[in-house]
Amino acid sequence: MSEIVLKQVSKSFGVVNVLDKVSMHIESGEFIVFLGPSGCGKSTLLRMIAGLEEVTEGEIHLGGRRVDQLPPSERGVAMVFQNYALYPHMTVRDNMSFGLQNIGTPKAEITQRVDDAARMLEIEHLLDRKPAQLSGGQRQRVAIGRAIVRDPKAFLLDEPLSNLDAGLRVRTRLELAQLHHRIKATMIFVTHDQTEAMTLATRIVVMNNRQIEQIGTPMEVYARPATRFVASFVGSPAMNFVPVAAVADMGGKASFTFAGQPPVQTAVPFAGLPATGLTFGIRAEAARISQDGTGIQGVVDVVERLGERTLVYTRLPDGTTLVAEDKGVSLIQPGETVHIALDGHAAMVFDDSGKAYHAVA
Repeated sequence: MSEIVLKQVSKSFGVVNVLDKVSMHIESGEFIVFLGPSGCGKSTLLRMIAGLEEVTEGEIHLGGRRVDQLPPSERGVAMVFQNYALYPHMTVRDNMSFGLQNIGTPKAEITQRVDDAARMLEIEHLLDRKPAQLSGGQRQRVAIGRAIVRDPKAFLLDEPLSNLDAGLRVRTRLELAQLHHRIKATMIFVTHDQTEAMTLATRIVVMNNRQIEQIGTPMEVYARPATRFVASFVGSPAMNFVPVAAVADMGGKASFTFAGQPPVQTAVPFAGLPATGLTFGIRAEAARISQDGTGIQGVVDVVERLGERTLVYTRLPDGTTLVAEDKGVSLIQPGETVHIALDGHAAMVFDDSGKAYHAVA
């Protein structure tokens, strides 16, 4: 078993608190992604699990054993760094086998493990090359291979794709997903890229301002964000936010009115909603350009033609920007006045503290 349990983990550098009472339970075999903006504490948390940073308060357990007081070499984890951290004077084979040699692994076993990992990552033909002779993607595969040969309880990956170009990032991301499917190991992956999080994760841990905002599957985090921060950080384009002028009870469900616009009926329960300080939230795919002249009204500022769909950036009468979606072959032009149909069943609302109120599931 390689489950990881964090209990009220905190980290301070002097008087600066960078993580505040973080708790989570990672099941054996999960692919967990720590997602958040720069400075939120996600890399520090990963380094604490690896043993590269000391825990100020709290406990870390791996496979049923407390490990936060153990040195990194005794924790049973392997880390893959952003900058690959390969020895330039060693061949690929030597880089992958170096850690095993240091702990006295028999030579025949080392050869077998390196060959198996190289075959899995399709880098057998690179074993006699040195890092300078490799592309960025090949170096990253070697770094992952070096972790695989250790047969760790958990893999810890700190933004391993950030040094790759866009096309190579996509290919390597797919390779990581396939690798996880094959070896079924526990993996923790740190990134600020929400596309990587959505495509790789079993569950996403969204972090902000030293704490966890939400833990959930990619679609839970996307469709039912716990806070306004999560709603704004996950998804491209970001969720639309429109100030609510008034809220009414329509058969137990909330109807929202914006400045100078007709009311929008939703599936959000009216009971328990604050009377003021509300912000309406909706994704672009649930805000469609209306062909029959119904819905709220806005003026087109920008049109993004993406092939399979068109994103239309509109300006509402109160000055709020709302991104709507139109068909791929759209004739809309900047400056036009358009009507937008909002899917009330996909809408949500946030109070002034950022807490989300959702439609009944």
